[in-house]
Amino acid sequence: MVAMVAIENTIAGSLLHNYELLRESGMTIVGEHKLRISHSIMCLPEDNWADVTEVNSHPVALMQCRSFLSAHHGLKIVEVDDTAGAARNIHEKNLHGHAAICHKDAANIYNMKILEEGIETNKHNFTRFLVLTSQENADNMRKKELTDKSSLVFSLPHEEGSLSAILSVLSFYKINLTKIQSLPIIGREWEYLFYIDLTYSDYKRYRQSLDAIRPLTKEMRILGEYASGRQTI
Repeated sequence: MVAMVAIENTIAGSLLHNYELLRESGMTIVGEHKLRISHSIMCLPEDNWADVTEVNSHPVALMQCRSFLSAHHGLKIVEVDDTAGAARNIHEKNLHGHAAICHKDAANIYNMKILEEGIETNKHNFTRFLVLTSQENADNMRKKELTDKSSLVFSLPHEEGSLSAILSVLSFYKINLTKIQSLPIIGREWEYLFYIDLTYSDYKRYRQSLDAIRPLTKEMRILGEYASGRQTI
């Protein structure tokens, strides 16, 4: 089994809850993909702009279309769990006066009418997805010689310079830190989990760097080693 999960967006930033789900799931990252995100607004075929009073979509999609929605300030904005699910709900319940913000392909699937395409505020809007599978499948799928990126999670002692020491070691081994995200550890005041992404050109040197930082961390875990993903327009 293989799954995909969104982890960050160039406009909305990191999807923090998904970091927790990734760690708790025990699944392993085996790849990534960066997808260009474009949004359309659609309604039932019988409706038109004059009929629309409410817009439904996922909160991240609504954030990405903020300028468009600001220009239509009379609309009621309602957050839902899924972008395409908003279109499906309008179709199945025959909700006249409602519109969904989602990908244009949902219009064909749910027999909706597109009112306007490309309504996202920033046209350079990409979401990074992680490809996940079980540890057993990951061991069968991964070829170490083809990997050039990894994701780690760890906590640190609550001491002065603890994070700086990690960064110094990575710099010494010429490992590139491409992302760092901290999340509080519930129930342990002022302690954090650090999620980091690394890129490397030499797998052996990368593993040596992990051996060097492991004694400086607490509960360090490799979430996955994989090839850097391509970007789809």
